[in-house]
Amino acid sequence: MSEKIYRHDMRDEYWFQEGCHILEIANHPDDPQVSVARARVEPGVATQWHCLHETWERYLIIAGEGVAEIGDLAPARVSAGDLVFIPPDTRQRIRNTGSQELVFYAICSPRFTPGCYRSLE
Repeated sequence: MSEKIYRHDMRDEYWFQEGCHILEIANHPDDPQVSVARARVEPGVATQWHCLHETWERYLIIAGEGVAEIGDLAPARVSAGDLVFIPPDTRQRIRNTGSQELVFYAICSPRFTPGCYRSLE
């Protein structure tokens, strides 16, 4: 892959079945090692229980506050600056417990594809 600067358009944000809004920042076949998406969860909303098959995921929280539920860990409060690390095939969900939107980057390796998403509900 050669040098490149990707620019995103906020109008490309879409609703994902998991229960959040997604804006793909970088998710391209020519860069299969990683994808980056901005996720936005509305106040009072929890995403569905799910896992990503054979895909590592990290949530880098940039705004808001919530509770992350990952595998067998106790539910944990998260806020801006926190990084949630999720191994492949690990059940997960996140709930917005604040009055503002919970916003985070979902960083996946290898890159996220619809085929790796598994709903657990």
